[in-house]
Amino acid sequence: MNKRDFIKSSFLAGVGLIGYHSSSGAESAKPGKPAGLKHWVWENPKASETDESLKERYSRYFDAGIRGMFFESDSERHFRTAKASGLEAHRWMWTMNRGEKELLDKHPEWYAVSRNGKSCATDPPYVGYYRWLCPSKPEVLDYLKSQVKAILSKDYVDGIHLDYIRYCDVILPVNLWKNYGIEQTRELPEYDFCYCDTCRAGYKAGNGADPLEIEYPDQSLSWRKFRYDRITRVVNSLSELAGQYRKPITAAVFPTPEVARRIVRQDWTNWKLDGICPMIYHGFYKEQVSWIGDAVEEGVHFLCGRFPLYAGIFLPDFKSDEELEQGIKTAIQHGASGISLFGNIGDNVLRILKKTSAEI
Repeated sequence: MNKRDFIKSSFLAGVGLIGYHSSSGAESAKPGKPAGLKHWVWENPKASETDESLKERYSRYFDAGIRGMFFESDSERHFRTAKASGLEAHRWMWTMNRGEKELLDKHPEWYAVSRNGKSCATDPPYVGYYRWLCPSKPEVLDYLKSQVKAILSKDYVDGIHLDYIRYCDVILPVNLWKNYGIEQTRELPEYDFCYCDTCRAGYKAGNGADPLEIEYPDQSLSWRKFRYDRITRVVNSLSELAGQYRKPITAAVFPTPEVARRIVRQDWTNWKLDGICPMIYHGFYKEQVSWIGDAVEEGVHFLCGRFPLYAGIFLPDFKSDEELEQGIKTAIQHGASGISLFGNIGDNVLRILKKTSAEI
């Protein structure tokens, strides 16, 4: 299932060294003073599209200020056509959420285990394709490195974009609770990961306690940090690998540093990347369009200029062209180095993106 279908069906989301790849984007802008805006689009390549239609669409993207593509699957024809139109062609990769049948059959022991002892290999939380790997296992990191190597070794791939680079949502965005008939006002054990033997032993070695024996694990700061660090280790290892290929690495993450740490154990302001695309999907959190600016400002503040932030917006969340224009404008005014668009990119979207970027 591709990312667009995934969002539509369930509304579940989401180098080398820092600053190494100068071609990956502008320096992070200061609030109210954008510079060198660079916009991105997610796309699932369709084999049925003709070369002529691709050239025409990608030319329109470039004219609107879009400079990069995150492709959800490999298609040399799409990548090369985008590059010929002046766009960077990056491969979008499912990272910790991997449900390939071959992997499930061969290595069920690699998958994360919930606090109530259920493995994602046999009992996926929320939906059937939520199959989360455990970031503590060396074998998992080796597997992910092999995937990244296979992608970046191709000459038509300009970079890699990590998604699902986190733990399972211990708490869903509030607008999704009704979809599953749950109220997650606290961390429930069936959605709390990972309590496999590797994680438990690793935490105990450094902290002297088994996380299953902590009275209130949701309140344990050291147990929370342990999991932040496991994901950060994966990201930074893949970042180092991307640096060896001299290709940029970016990631899609949850909307703000605070939200990301709290609900998916994602400490993205401490990652070594060339750019970040927070999924600031305001409708998921029952927030107004103005909240996009708040989210961008928080992210830019904690990044301290280490790499640019591109505000991810979910087009179906906007009720009108006027709202979309407001969302783009407030993101840029609060320090975003560009916009990353998720949804159907119609002529109205391109027109608004070009107009708004020019006016700010």
